[in-house]
Amino acid sequence: MSKTTNKTLYIVHAAIIAALYVVLTALAAGFDLASGAIQVRFSECLTILPYFTPAAVPGVAIGCLISNIFFGGALPDIIFGTLATLIGAVGTYMVRKNRFLCSVPPVVSNAVIIPFVLKYAYGIPGALWYFALTVGAGEIITCVFFGQILISALSPFRDRIFGNGAESVRKKK
Repeated sequence: MSKTTNKTLYIVHAAIIAALYVVLTALAAGFDLASGAIQVRFSECLTILPYFTPAAVPGVAIGCLISNIFFGGALPDIIFGTLATLIGAVGTYMVRKNRFLCSVPPVVSNAVIIPFVLKYAYGIPGALWYFALTVGAGEIITCVFFGQILISALSPFRDRIFGNGAESVRKKK
């Protein structure tokens, strides 16, 4: 595959992942689950996609940025919510050799960063530790449970979806 084709494929993968993130956030927003002290953003399960392709890192970050602009509201949420998702995706990419560890970085980054956004950007009454627990619980549902289901569902088709060179790490196992 040529260098131009690889760049194009990378951009297309990132764009599709960003679009999926926005659509899944809209779905969660429809059920009032996308924001607040207790949130289960279905889109956060996509933060495990760096397990398959590095294109997922900018994909989920851009998707989160767009979602936070449309569904988040407060500027600190747009900035720090996106940063939490970006850190989680980068962390997933860094531990991609272990599929079960892939779910941990998004949970930790969101459980640490988002409570401050909820308390100080939105003024939601409550303790930071409570927000860390509720946000962390939502992230466990989406990243650990749904994320591992997504890995299991995509693994048999990873070469067709993400290309032969998507992640040769898996082939070394």
